[in-house]
Amino acid sequence: MGGPGCESVDNFKTILEQEGIYHLLSGELKVPLSSCKQKTVCLLFSANWSRPCKAFIPQLLQTYNALKHVDQDLQIIFISFDRDENGFKEHMMSMPWLVVPFDVNLQKKLGNLYKVNQIPSFIPLNIDTKLLAKDSVGLIKDYGPDAFPFTKKRQEELKALDEAKRQEGKLEHLFTNGIDSKGEKICSSELVGKTIGLYFGANWCPPCRDFTTQLIEAYNDIAKNKDQEFEVVYISTDRDVKEFELGLTKMPWVAIPFNDKTRQDLCRIFEVKWIPTLVILGPNGKTITTNGRKLVSLYGAKGFPFTESKILGVESSLMKEGDELAREVMDRKHEHVLKLDMAKRYICDFCKKRGSFWAFSCNVCGYDLHPTCIEETH
Repeated sequence: MGGPGCESVDNFKTILEQEGIYHLLSGELKVPLSSCKQKTVCLLFSANWSRPCKAFIPQLLQTYNALKHVDQDLQIIFISFDRDENGFKEHMMSMPWLVVPFDVNLQKKLGNLYKVNQIPSFIPLNIDTKLLAKDSVGLIKDYGPDAFPFTKKRQEELKALDEAKRQEGKLEHLFTNGIDSKGEKICSSELVGKTIGLYFGANWCPPCRDFTTQLIEAYNDIAKNKDQEFEVVYISTDRDVKEFELGLTKMPWVAIPFNDKTRQDLCRIFEVKWIPTLVILGPNGKTITTNGRKLVSLYGAKGFPFTESKILGVESSLMKEGDELAREVMDRKHEHVLKLDMAKRYICDFCKKRGSFWAFSCNVCGYDLHPTCIEETH
């Protein structure tokens, strides 16, 4: 992110002095450039007009305050990419760190020098460039103050910790407490020894709402068998607490509280790229599959506990069941030929009940019947 030879505070100081700038701003005060000596200095390139920047500043502020609280020697210097001084002044009002005076020419020079291709950009100085984390903004979003001192080495350490949590199989290391739909606290220790579904979703997301219905049906069917212990933990990616609470009222399982950072941690640990996602953990805490959504959609409660051997058994049983059914039939209730089909989910047009797996379907008009609802003509 920094150009060769441009990673030190001394070089940054020299550039400012060449432009006639000998002080940085701290509110109404002027602070000499020499105040940055013996500290981890990071350059923040940001702008008031940018939504990603305005979203990142509160996260950076939390990190900054936490590090100051434990006496870490961190100094952030804001370099404005605003288009005018009014935007610059408004943006800097929320910042407790040092600020480079507004200068459009200087912002362009520094942006080019440090190869800033997008904002926000957060560039640590005083660090060997070989150890520099490539995406310090992402690092702070993911790990907060734990990301300090924002080096590649620290990034690798944190990723190793995530991998260990994902692999070691200890549920209590993934989260401490959840809540049920009534807001009652549930400790992770109460779930140890069960098959767990980590459900990543959001109430604003239509595919999530559809899958929630399927998952509730499977969850309730599994619960009918006392020999099967299954619990779902909902990890919300909703936009606000109201959306989260609305979605939770429809769910019979445990959720990570909305204000608990564990939600973001679990998304990162299990590398969740889209929703809905269902990660299945076995009774020993080990990951069985990250493709639980597909398995629940295809097999419902029949697929529990969603292990490879169980799914192979279900598929084998379904094939045998299909072999015993006719390839096509004429039914008294319908005028077209109905052909045997493997359907993910459907509603029988005769009994109006939900069906899955085998169906007799009409290619002409989309009519579907359960195999048990067929009345063949002779």
